[in-house]
Order: sequence, then C-alpha cells, then structure tokens
Amino acid sequence: MLEGLLQPTHLLVIFGIALLVFGPKKLPELSKGIGEGIRGFKSATKELVDASDKGSSADHYSSSR
Repeated sequence: MLEGLLQPTHLLVIFGIALLVFGPKKLPELSKGIGEGIRGFKSATKELVDASDKGSSADHYSSSR
C-alpha cells in the first residue's frame, strides 16, 4: 500500500511546497527543530528500553533463586 511513497521526485515536490509555505529564511530553523525533536525522541525511547531491559533481567534473576 505504501510502496514507493518517498521517491526522489516526491521528496522534491514536498521540499518545494515547504519552501513556498515557510520561506527560505525559516526553513533551516524548522529543520533544526525537527531534528532536535527526533533526537530527543530516540534518546527517550532508548532510555525506556534500557530501563525495561534492566527491570526484566532483575526480575528474572530474583525469580531464579
């Protein structure tokens, strides 16, 4: 269903529309904000997975005694 959704021509059209809507001065700031948001989301997700792994290994250790 979503095959070929982000082909290079589609990305160029999306970039062109974003350039028209936000303008050339605002677009780098917007990209920076989106990048920081994605990095924060990845970091939070990694922390949750690590905490979950530590909790499950501690539970497994205590139940095996």
